[in-house]
Amino acid sequence: MTDHPTQLTKPQDGDPPEADHHPHPGAALPEADAAREALRAVRTEVAKAVVGQDAAVTGLVIALLARGHVVLEGVPGVAKTLMVRALSQALQLRTTRVQFTPDLMPGDVTGSLVYDARTAEFSFREGPVFTNLLLADEINRTPPKTQASLLEAMEERQVTVDGTPRPLPEPFVVCATQNPVEYEGTYPLPEAQLDRFLLKLQLPLPPREDEVAVLQRHAAGFDPRDLTAAGIRPVAGPEHLAAGARAVRRVEVAPEVIGYVVDLARATRSSPSLQLGVSPRGATALLSTSRAWAWLAGRDFVTPDDVKALVRPTLRHRVALRPEAELEGVTVDAVLDGVLASVAVPR
Repeated sequence: MTDHPTQLTKPQDGDPPEADHHPHPGAALPEADAAREALRAVRTEVAKAVVGQDAAVTGLVIALLARGHVVLEGVPGVAKTLMVRALSQALQLRTTRVQFTPDLMPGDVTGSLVYDARTAEFSFREGPVFTNLLLADEINRTPPKTQASLLEAMEERQVTVDGTPRPLPEPFVVCATQNPVEYEGTYPLPEAQLDRFLLKLQLPLPPREDEVAVLQRHAAGFDPRDLTAAGIRPVAGPEHLAAGARAVRRVEVAPEVIGYVVDLARATRSSPSLQLGVSPRGATALLSTSRAWAWLAGRDFVTPDDVKALVRPTLRHRVALRPEAELEGVTVDAVLDGVLASVAVPR
């Protein structure tokens, strides 16, 4: 998820020793500690099906804790869909998959009113959005009108049909997968919808050793359609996510760290390579993800390193390069690295 020294797959320097996170087996864990242990175990379970994407899995857990939505971007075949399916099984979440296609209509996602000839009345038939984890597969292959049908659901956690708002289950998270926009037959997500995603996680092609491990698993009989046979156990549930979310809201943020987040956001607005910088909503998102990662790493306060670790995945989809920068081969991540280097880190 990040190329910075602070990784999202293990505790940072300065954290208590790993043994401190694991009390004696007979000891009763406080609610927040039990939730943390369960959510860490989720990452282990997902790794039974997905090789070498630990940072992306951690990002998904962070999004669930912060009640945010995620875009998973990568070329076909890097286990985007498999990762979400494995995560939902380990978390015991109700999951619905929608394959976004050019002919998909908004009502196919949100639901619609259906006429019942027996009662001569219209009744609402829920769409696949009424779930805990909505897997919006290849979301950039459907036109903007259908993409926009998710806006209210993502922001308000409800769907309005015929003037009647209908609340969605709790938790509700959208995990959207997409292929890079330069592939044919895709519709780039509009800025208004991209800004409603908490994180954009990029799944690169695996290094050789990971690809060898994938093939060895398949040679040994691994079936990605049968996750139970792969040994993925339900190790956490909605109650752990709720307890974790409550604990995340209690994570302290020093005024200096808040100022650091604001300075990073403002620096993107003055970058000569960007035509669109980070909005206050983006700064708020960076604060939320930093708190979730700090709690998951075992601390009750946020450090500047937490913020650094989340800058790329939280902000990369909230900025836009200038055309001349794109022609020069500049990337968004490189610009964000430059912003990090230019803003003074609080002591």
